[in-house]
Amino acid sequence: MWLLIFLVWLIIWAGGTYWYLFGKPSPFSLESVRPPGPREFDQKKRDKVIKQGFSLDKVPQNLDVIVIGSGIGGLSAGATLAKAGKRVLVLEQHDQAGGCCHTYIEKGFEFDVGLHYIGQLHENSLLRIVFDQLSEGQLEFQELNQHFDTIQIGLGDEKREYTIFSGKTEMKAHLMKQFPDETEAIETFFKIMKVSAKKTHYLATLKLIPQWVSLFLLKSGIANLVSPVFRLSGTCATDLVNTLTSNKDLHVIFSYLFYGVPPKDSSILINALLVHHYKRGAYYPKGGASEIAFHIIRTIQKYGGNCLVRAPVSQILVNEKGAAYGVKVRKGQEEVEVHAPVVVSNCGIFTTFQKLLPPEIQVKHDIQERLNMMKHGRGSFLVFSGFDGTEEELGLVSTNFWLFKNNDMDKSMEDFFALSKEEAPDNIPMMFITIPSSKDPEAKIRHPGKSCMTILTMVKYEWFEEWKDTVVRKRGDEYHDYKMRFANNLFDWACTLFPKIKDKLVFQDVATPLTNIHYLGAQRGAMYSAEHNLDRFHAEAVARNRCNTPVKNLYISGQDVFSCGIAGALHGGLLCASTVLDHIVYIDLLILKKKLKRRKARELAQLTKKKLQ
Repeated sequence: MWLLIFLVWLIIWAGGTYWYLFGKPSPFSLESVRPPGPREFDQKKRDKVIKQGFSLDKVPQNLDVIVIGSGIGGLSAGATLAKAGKRVLVLEQHDQAGGCCHTYIEKGFEFDVGLHYIGQLHENSLLRIVFDQLSEGQLEFQELNQHFDTIQIGLGDEKREYTIFSGKTEMKAHLMKQFPDETEAIETFFKIMKVSAKKTHYLATLKLIPQWVSLFLLKSGIANLVSPVFRLSGTCATDLVNTLTSNKDLHVIFSYLFYGVPPKDSSILINALLVHHYKRGAYYPKGGASEIAFHIIRTIQKYGGNCLVRAPVSQILVNEKGAAYGVKVRKGQEEVEVHAPVVVSNCGIFTTFQKLLPPEIQVKHDIQERLNMMKHGRGSFLVFSGFDGTEEELGLVSTNFWLFKNNDMDKSMEDFFALSKEEAPDNIPMMFITIPSSKDPEAKIRHPGKSCMTILTMVKYEWFEEWKDTVVRKRGDEYHDYKMRFANNLFDWACTLFPKIKDKLVFQDVATPLTNIHYLGAQRGAMYSAEHNLDRFHAEAVARNRCNTPVKNLYISGQDVFSCGIAGALHGGLLCASTVLDHIVYIDLLILKKKLKRRKARELAQLTKKKLQ
């Protein structure tokens, strides 16, 4: 009798699992991808897609999903849900869609805001397949030079320079040439990179299977027997690299892709993943970063949805049963309600829980418990500079530059963030330089004879907090003078690399954490959203920090779901769509990947056959 009950239960469980994994139609297909059309250079036509202002008559009827925020996390979730048959509305508070993928044009110069390069976009890679599906084949990417990053450590006569090359074998070999006495340390780090890259999906799975199952696997030790990735995610980067080498310059190389968290507070898994991300090449969108939003929004529109800007959400509507059922949107002096059975928030966990939920929901224990898992991230500070002259005339290149004043990242960042407001501008320890006009081959067509540069560093929100209640572009002389102290020091440092730019500077704009709050809706100006510290990446915390929330029908997408950056936020969107659909869309993507590989193999076989004939 008991055996019969067990067998029935096993059959039901197996059938349910099969249905969950494979029983629902895929939102993706090879047939939906078509050859890229001609690039749309007409700004007015582009604006009809990425700058369509909010009004009730533009809201699709019978909505299934409202997405708050049009960053890549919101757009990837929205497009996946749209292709799965849901009618989706994306709402953006800024006057242009795209979040950190948007670009802005000023005085004839076009600047990228948050997308500087993307990896893992080689042919038939999972990320490339995702972009193809979300844009239905319309996004094209330019592979950057093999030498994609330069790292400088120290100043003056003490300066050392290292170069990072892409390539399946070349990345490691090139690094070993520069550190011939550290081959064992490099070999070990690359093994960690490989494990991190190949097994990260195990961590993602923790968010998709029932939470009690995830916690059982972790607490019982079964997960650690399956893969070392669960231990690596909670391992301190500084502690691990100290076991590999005492060479402090190499320590910097292992953690140079800085996202606001010093190595002593970061996960070795995340640092290793970031380096591995560019192993097969670094890429930039042809036509600029705004192409991503432009084409993904068109996919959402194709399936009956829309994306509307100048649509600041003031509240998530929650009924008496504790379920989300829509949002309030500010329209001039009024607030209008838009209803849908599912709400996806891509504006960060702090904004979602502390600003958008009704006050009586915010104070609930399970909401506070989720909030306590996260810390606020560091603010970003950007300098946008425009020059009269081509890249050839100015000596500019597509390579990115990472500059560090010394090789002790932990101490330099700790000392910097401990400084007073007055001391900070004159003691910046690191910065990142990117030259978007040299990365996009079509920039010369859109803006001939002009070049542009973006400089980025991390700052404390508190240094700018006194001006938080002032109006953008009208914050007063003291604010302007203070931010320009940072900007001038950063620009002067950049001129040591590119001396010709100083006399050709014709435009400069500066974004502080307050600017990022206004335009990007980034809480405390943190473009990478919640802090990516070590506590957040312990496997148990990964399992608990999932897309569904204590509020029924409310889901979280973007960088706060898994990790930072364009790829991290995009995966946050896919994880969110999987949760909403109760269907793991990654399985559909992996099936597509196998089909594409088989198709490629057939093409190669036919080509070989023709050559032999």
